[in-house]
Amino acid sequence: MWQPRRSGRLLLLIPVVLIAVITVVDQLVPEDIHLGPLLVIAPAVTASFTGAWLTGLIGSLAVAAQAYIGWHFGVLTTRNVLVQILALALLSCLCVFFCRVRERRERQLAQVRSVAEAAQHGLLWPLPQRMAAVQIACLYLAAEDEAQIGGDLYAATRIAGGVRIMIGDVRGKGLSAIGEAALLLGAFREAAHRHATLPDLAATLDHSVTRYLADFEPATEAGERFATALLLELPDDDHIIRMISCGHPPPLLLSPAKVVTVPSLHPAPPLGTMATGPDAYTIDSMSFEPGDTLLLYTDGVIEARDDNGRFYPLETRITQWHRTGPESLLHHIHRDLLAHTRGHLNDDAALVALHRHPDGQEHRRHGRIVHSSGF
Repeated sequence: MWQPRRSGRLLLLIPVVLIAVITVVDQLVPEDIHLGPLLVIAPAVTASFTGAWLTGLIGSLAVAAQAYIGWHFGVLTTRNVLVQILALALLSCLCVFFCRVRERRERQLAQVRSVAEAAQHGLLWPLPQRMAAVQIACLYLAAEDEAQIGGDLYAATRIAGGVRIMIGDVRGKGLSAIGEAALLLGAFREAAHRHATLPDLAATLDHSVTRYLADFEPATEAGERFATALLLELPDDDHIIRMISCGHPPPLLLSPAKVVTVPSLHPAPPLGTMATGPDAYTIDSMSFEPGDTLLLYTDGVIEARDDNGRFYPLETRITQWHRTGPESLLHHIHRDLLAHTRGHLNDDAALVALHRHPDGQEHRRHGRIVHSSGF
């Protein structure tokens, strides 16, 4: 708070110095040159960076300076000077009025933003930093400036004997896609605990999305809305990952030896396009050894383009950060991705990094295993 206040005080010197300079110079220039009308600049400038009270104070100083100039030259009671003083007072009042209007709108906008942020945080719950032996970090980049989330999503939940994680992407981007993202997140949080196998979970999510689209999908977009998802299951008693891809990009596996592995998956169609049973889904398994890091991402990352239209080379770039932890890895990707796109993404982007600690380290954090429930 100290820096903004100091900056505001320094800016306040500009109109004060301006009033003083105009007042002094007006007395030094030839009598046929009148600089007093320029005093209106002072309250107008003040209104651009401060509130109504200080704007009114600067306006009063400007009016007083105009009156002093008229008194100095002995023309204070002339009609011309009185009209200038009145005009300056009216313009200062207008500046004060517009300051009040702006302040009221800023308060309203701040309230709307706070409600929107609360709603968005309530929808996309932050992932726990640790679940069993897996350390988790996540990153979300919304395409729309005023949004914190959009059509991309992720969720994690603790189940009996392991952890289940989902990362997904509904069609569309920004705030317009939040409704479908909320449906898929809610369906996952409810169904992840009730289904013993990943194919059963995938089928349930597909039916949930299909029912939602049947009720709410516009007729003009029939068949064009869907959601991709990657479902993962990490058992506590084995160093493997089970996965089902529903049209989602495969994850990247970083080993301590700087190896990036792209798993070979058997993807099913996206959610909301088939509404079939568990038999339609194939479980892919891969080794997830202690020290490995698995990077999940949405297509907003790999389809981000630079000025020349080149896609972001995620698989190539992450090899240089293979020795960093999950949070540092996402921090490097964040900076590199924004540099690649010059700070502007055309689509929402989400990343989740999972790091398996060496055996036994899950018992060393404050002397106990940290679990997360309620997701």
